[in-house]
Amino acid sequence: MNTTGAAIILTVTSVLTLMLTMEVSLKMLAQWGPLARLRLKEDGDASESGAPESGGLMAWAAGIADSITAWRRKRVVSKRMARAQQHSRLEAEREERTRRRQELLGADRSTPVFDLDDTVSKSTVEISDREGAAPSEEISDSPIPISREVVTTRTVSEAKQTVVSTERPREPSGARADAAAALRARAARFEDSRDVTMDPDIVEMVSTASIVRTPSEQPLHLATRPGESSRAKKSLVARGYTPPSITLLESTIGHHEEAEEELRERATILAEKCKEFSVTGHIHRINPGPVVTTFEFKPDPGVKYSRVVSLADDLCLALKAESIRIDRIPGKSTVGIEVPNAHREKIQISEVIESPKFQQLESKLAIALGKTINGEVYVADLAKMPHLLIAGATGAGKSVTLNSIICSMLYKSSPDEVKFIMVDPKRLELGLYEGIPHLLTPIVTDPKRAANALKWATNEMENRYRELAKYGVRNIEQYNRVVREAKHPTLFEDQTEAAKPLPFIVIAIDELADLMMIARGDVETSIARLAQMARAVGIHLIVATQRPSVDVITGVIKANFPSRIAFRVSSKVDSRTIIDSNGAESLLGQGDMLFMPPASSRLIRVHGSFVNESEITNITDHTRAQAQPDYNEEVTLSEQEAGGGDELSLEQDALFEEALKIVTDMGRASTSVLQRRLSIGYGRAAKILDIMEHAGMIGPADGAKPRKVLQAAYEFRERLAQKSNDEED
Repeated sequence: MNTTGAAIILTVTSVLTLMLTMEVSLKMLAQWGPLARLRLKEDGDASESGAPESGGLMAWAAGIADSITAWRRKRVVSKRMARAQQHSRLEAEREERTRRRQELLGADRSTPVFDLDDTVSKSTVEISDREGAAPSEEISDSPIPISREVVTTRTVSEAKQTVVSTERPREPSGARADAAAALRARAARFEDSRDVTMDPDIVEMVSTASIVRTPSEQPLHLATRPGESSRAKKSLVARGYTPPSITLLESTIGHHEEAEEELRERATILAEKCKEFSVTGHIHRINPGPVVTTFEFKPDPGVKYSRVVSLADDLCLALKAESIRIDRIPGKSTVGIEVPNAHREKIQISEVIESPKFQQLESKLAIALGKTINGEVYVADLAKMPHLLIAGATGAGKSVTLNSIICSMLYKSSPDEVKFIMVDPKRLELGLYEGIPHLLTPIVTDPKRAANALKWATNEMENRYRELAKYGVRNIEQYNRVVREAKHPTLFEDQTEAAKPLPFIVIAIDELADLMMIARGDVETSIARLAQMARAVGIHLIVATQRPSVDVITGVIKANFPSRIAFRVSSKVDSRTIIDSNGAESLLGQGDMLFMPPASSRLIRVHGSFVNESEITNITDHTRAQAQPDYNEEVTLSEQEAGGGDELSLEQDALFEEALKIVTDMGRASTSVLQRRLSIGYGRAAKILDIMEHAGMIGPADGAKPRKVLQAAYEFRERLAQKSNDEED
């Protein structure tokens, strides 16, 4: 009983507390500003009408509900008024845009203006003319989509045609007139001009664009070079060497200039596509070049550079282009959009060699690289690079550029000034240079011999450093100057021969991948040492490969080649492997390259100069007629061969000949096989393999895998057999 009473008392207390809380809450809500004012107003209206006053909790609730309803009604009315004002403002803006469009187009007739989101079918459009009313035209039965840029604010049910005043507007002038003319010309090429967007905003984006053409440089023939260039030529002639004539090269083909109308049409398409993706800005300049045209686009404030770059594929579709490259322009606040030309020019090497930039460059290692995207001749100096890495896919122009580099140096230097070591494992690209007097050794085609040549170059580098230290000079230019100006041919008492100027040595490797597969350890070590130290003594590397993978272009090689050229590759990964950034995948091929100059991370797009096989033949025939090659036979010899070791030194171990037969018969060499077949210990078997490796008979160790048996092992076995037969006879 006590429990039941307690429950009843608790329930009653809870109900009273809830009622008291509700009454207090309603009173506080009634004190809220808007509701209080509405309630007082309603109470006043009720008192004037003689209505009895309400009281109690229910009356308060009913009054508050009425106040909330009135407040909501007032909010709805205010929103409708704001929407109507915004609607009026948009109508005024659309009318102003229509008027501006009529001014830009300079139409002779009035333009019909339709309502928004409506479709007109089987309607008669009355067009008034300045000279009189023209007969009416009937629109086709097919629905015509109405442009949103020329609409009025009427509803669909009230859609009517509105004819703009027939008074001819004032003709625009200057760049805006050119932009409008480009739009009209583009519209004329379409069967249905209604598909062309005559948007004044787009016209505004391209109206500031100015077309800037780079003037072609006047050729400066070799026979008429002024100043220092003439003295350089006389110096070559004094040494008994006449540089090749420019007549040995094909003449320059006439330039094709893109029409101004076509350039502005492309700019208009770019502006349309940019506006479609809300990338607003202005096209400031149009720079037509021999291969691509650069549109300098300045984004509006708030537009990210990454948004512009992301439009590359969409712009390719709009312009029907093979590929488009977008990059920042150094020193400007604009973005360069590089679009391929409809007609691509071929850049002849004769045009670059005839240019003042090339002929006035005093370096013996000048390179006629090609032209920039703006059409300016671009010349580089290998002595300042000081080494060059070239990589790109097959057919992208790698070998042609390598030939252009070599031919450029043949125009600048005599055989006493520059020597070449050419490595061509493919036996195809560099064979045209066989027998020229600039060669230090015959063209190397065997990868093992190429590794020996690189080792010889490292030894020559060390010898040259010792020679420079004797004379207290820091580089090869100072050394040659001291030697030429010396009054006495011998400067030291222990010097028996007169010092001679040292020639530059250029090592050109056409395919690095083959060398890395055969003798990876020796090749990578030699290239790294030469790239790090050989600049001061005049030894320079030009390494080319068509496999831009990390196992060929290793981190050690890439770190020591600050100057690189990337041709077109298949992926962004390959591009980053070569030049540490994207971009090479967007190139056009056929000599189109990205050049990374020394001491700079900015890439320069260059269109490489072209030299054909007949031109190379003419140049090499001319140089062969000047002098005979003076080969150094020690360049490609191994250390054992160069040291004068005979075959007996290899036979110091009594089991050497038998071990040689075992490895040549099996085609592989390993210590375990020699231990088992000859019943010898590990130390003796390892020593025999070391002798074979030192003699160039087997390859280097590759972990637990057996070593490769090289051709020298089979040749040495044949010599041993021949020697044995001679002794028996």
